[in-house]
Amino acid sequence: MDGPGAVGGRGTPSGRRVPDARTASVGPVSGPVFAVAAPRPVIQRLSVRGQVLDALRAALVAGDLAPGEVYSAPALGERFGVSATPVREAMQQLANEGAVEVVPNRGFRVIRRGARELAELAEIRALVEMPVMLRLTRTVAAPCWAELRPLADTTVAVAATGDLAGYAESDRAFHAAVLALSGNRQLVQLADDLHRRAQWPMAGVAARRVRGDLLADAVQHTALLDALSAGDVAGAQALIRGHFAGA
Repeated sequence: MDGPGAVGGRGTPSGRRVPDARTASVGPVSGPVFAVAAPRPVIQRLSVRGQVLDALRAALVAGDLAPGEVYSAPALGERFGVSATPVREAMQQLANEGAVEVVPNRGFRVIRRGARELAELAEIRALVEMPVMLRLTRTVAAPCWAELRPLADTTVAVAATGDLAGYAESDRAFHAAVLALSGNRQLVQLADDLHRRAQWPMAGVAARRVRGDLLADAVQHTALLDALSAGDVAGAQALIRGHFAGA
């Protein structure tokens, strides 16, 4: 879906912390005791790149980076208050994901997405996710589905605000949580990658129009969860098809 790890101890299965070799007590010592200053946290470049990547993804989903436009790494770096290097690294990742393309000596052009490409991605997502969800309808108990209710409710709440980037995150979180019940982490990762690609906006579609579709998409999550919880295979199948068709 970079942050620095905790310093001074390791986690245990029970959630308690135990001292590691750097901080463990070694018993009484003679002589003066000197206070050792805690190490200053260091923000590594990987963390910066991850933050920039998240910001760029949000800007793409929100339409702040327009399809067809070329953006330079130095200009984007100035916008985000970082050097050009982590921006280039983040943009290379976005190029791998098919969101932008490299323009030599200029920067990166945001890909123009057409209706056909988005329809193809929706079809692939349905082929990947639908069989798994239908199988889970038969095998997962209702209490497990109930635990996902807050995620479905969050998608509705965020959709009501019109926050495109926030909705994209909550939408993927809901789908990932459903698929995670299969226990197949590779499947979850693959589906999330496809889902993210499907969220890049289509050229020529106004952001206000997309925002108007958010709530209709979000309420489908709640209806789908109701069908999954009830073990309604036929109902879940119809909802899943409709959900991806409108993606």
